[in-house]
Amino acid sequence: MTGIKRTTEKNLMLFSGRCHPALAEEVAKEVGTALVPTSVYDFANGEIYVRYQESVRGSDAFVIQSHAAPINEAIMEQLLMVDALKRASAKRITVIQPFYGYARQDKKHRGREPISARLMADLFLTAGADRLMTVDLHTAQIQGFFDGPVDHLMAMPILTDYVLERYGDRRLAVVSPDAGRIKVAENWAEKLGGVPLAFIHKTRDIDRPNESVANRVVGDVQGRTCILVDDLIDTGGTIVQACEALMEAGASDVVIAATHAVFSGPAVERLEKCSSAEVIITNTLPLPDEKRFDKLTELSIAPLLGRAIREVFEDGSVTSLFDGKA
Repeated sequence: MTGIKRTTEKNLMLFSGRCHPALAEEVAKEVGTALVPTSVYDFANGEIYVRYQESVRGSDAFVIQSHAAPINEAIMEQLLMVDALKRASAKRITVIQPFYGYARQDKKHRGREPISARLMADLFLTAGADRLMTVDLHTAQIQGFFDGPVDHLMAMPILTDYVLERYGDRRLAVVSPDAGRIKVAENWAEKLGGVPLAFIHKTRDIDRPNESVANRVVGDVQGRTCILVDDLIDTGGTIVQACEALMEAGASDVVIAATHAVFSGPAVERLEKCSSAEVIITNTLPLPDEKRFDKLTELSIAPLLGRAIREVFEDGSVTSLFDGKA
């Protein structure tokens, strides 16, 4: 047969919603491409309109959107972007959610509650997503909610490298703010050279969201610089109470490290006034100037996302980014 043109060349295209354009631009530079021009705007009644300004047919599409407040708008916008790509014949659609919305609602605590994290996965599957990519899920089992590949990226290497560079010459201890995060804290302790591990025993009233009470420190933190680690900081109540409990238990310093800076309500004021020496976060979520303060350090997640996108596009191994194995 003659006159038939066939092409097998893959075409990576990167798209961004309006939620966190600064991170999307950083990721585009890491990947070595430009964001695809996209028209996104709101109708008078709040409905969202999406249209891509160039052909996406046959592309390997990556849609980045962090689920920041107003979180429901951010999620809906990304769903519409995925649907538009599917209807415009993109070959494969990878949804990148640096912060996965509703991740804390991953199980039923009582009857008649939704499992919202599962619903999120179902929505993106229905919209047309072939693959999900996210950073530091609240619980790892959320990966199983999506019927397809999920790349669960870890910010820990970025955070631990910074901590070692800045505090590596001190007597360290890694502290989990509650018993549920001990496994993550163990990984941190190993990465920091096998330092001691402690956790805060706390209680929480399920009828009062975002509130807990730090009861006591379990483990020896006397005279140590405590690295207090968590996946996210929302209102800051839990992490600040843990910080004060550590200082009362004899810690010399407390350094707070978290991936996602949600920073709702009184979080910034609480963190500014607490006894921590430094608060280390990443830029998975947009942070306006009014939520920045002197002892806050923000590290970029863009290099990690960029490498993961390249591995997915080239059919490589995302796992190799963390353990060196294919």
